[in-house]
Amino acid sequence: MTSTSIDVDVVGLGEDAVDYLSAWDLQRAVHDRVVTGVAPDSILLLEHPPTFTAGKRTAPHERPADPGGAPVIDVDRGGKITFHGPGQLVAYPIVRLPEHVLVVDFVRRMEEAMIATCAEFGVATARVPGRSGVWLRATADRPERKIGAIGIRVSRGVTMHGIALNCDVDLGWYDRFVPCGISDAGVTSLTHEVGRRVGVTDVLPVLEHELRRMLRWEEYHPTPDYEARPEPGRAAVGGPRVEVISPSAPTS
Repeated sequence: MTSTSIDVDVVGLGEDAVDYLSAWDLQRAVHDRVVTGVAPDSILLLEHPPTFTAGKRTAPHERPADPGGAPVIDVDRGGKITFHGPGQLVAYPIVRLPEHVLVVDFVRRMEEAMIATCAEFGVATARVPGRSGVWLRATADRPERKIGAIGIRVSRGVTMHGIALNCDVDLGWYDRFVPCGISDAGVTSLTHEVGRRVGVTDVLPVLEHELRRMLRWEEYHPTPDYEARPEPGRAAVGGPRVEVISPSAPTS
């Protein structure tokens, strides 16, 4: 099955990085237009200035004690706390889920788009059951490490929020908090893994292509998962690896 056309809007990169709250307002406006059928499905691609966003499951001790001047914003998506900033490519797919597509399938397709994008730059990644996002396997000298984050909301059948892929982000920001509430693993970037700078503008056309491919809703062959490693204090269970907040409630 092929979806209708998808509008892709590069909202702001680099010096034009978009304030998180402004982008959130834009998401809600686009979401309303997609829900009412005024606009087609859309993908917003952008960078944010340094910002911490806390999902509904964020515990007090997971927030940064010293956010380094970056705001800490409570948001209406699933998941815990994460960081957005320069060098990280953020994609907000605002799309109507077809009746035959479960939310878990949408989540896995978003993960698959990041996995395929990383592969284009020679970086092997996969999902880890019990943990959200996209990961590199642990090696003898390096821990398991996360390169792509995901947090979504589905309201009135249309998605919001989305994914964030670390291209050339300053990893020092992640020392200020417990990323996604997972304290026993690391965080990485494409630049760090390949040993040369891989910027957002290098990654953007690849991720856009993979998102379009996944959002055609055609059958695909998912990358095999790594070994299950539940978040501390949680069991590895089936279903989506991110919570879905208020799947039928309005966004306002």
